[in-house]
Amino acid sequence: MYVERASRLTGAVVWTNTPDGTGGGPVLPDGCMDLLWSEGRLLVAGPDTRPHVPEGPPRSWAGVRFYPGTAPALLGVPAYELRDLRVDLADLWPAARVRRLCEGVEAAPDPVAALEGIALDRAARTTAPDPLLHRLVERLDEGRPVSVTAAELGIGTRTLHRRCLAAFGYGPKTLARILRLQRALALARAGTPYAETALRAGYADQPHLARETRELTGMPLGTLLGGG
Repeated sequence: MYVERASRLTGAVVWTNTPDGTGGGPVLPDGCMDLLWSEGRLLVAGPDTRPHVPEGPPRSWAGVRFYPGTAPALLGVPAYELRDLRVDLADLWPAARVRRLCEGVEAAPDPVAALEGIALDRAARTTAPDPLLHRLVERLDEGRPVSVTAAELGIGTRTLHRRCLAAFGYGPKTLARILRLQRALALARAGTPYAETALRAGYADQPHLARETRELTGMPLGTLLGGG
């Protein structure tokens, strides 16, 4: 069962996912990166451009999901180096330090709170995320074109693309597609008819929504939402 709550770290979400016998679905692209804890290991989930299906038998997970564009500064690595990957935190930070962090989470009465504490401590030691990136996400999530957004932010398209690669792992057009998909999924899950979902989320029509859903998730929208 998946449960989440707002984190004490601004913009982040803390979540847990425990096996409930129903089988877990794929993790879909959402523009975010996560700090993960499972079976004594700290890992990092990079930005996805395709669905991620966890390997092996079902197991319990806890995570901190960072607001799009904020994790690279906290982790000290550009997002494009982690695109579509799950890596041990020890691959990014000194192994001895990660070992101490793992011991602390393992011994904590509430491992989820301990995981959140790692993120909060790291945030306190690093520079605040570039506010331009936050404005970029907001504007693209409103459905604004990339070229218009770049002009509004006063930044050239090439510079924007370079900064997006470092912050999100891919360019602004891919980010816009992923954010649009998430808008559509939220509408469809709330019961909005697919044709209306397509228009409200920013697609040209329902076939456009269907093509984009299949390209980014590998499944038809109906299957993705459990409708067969």
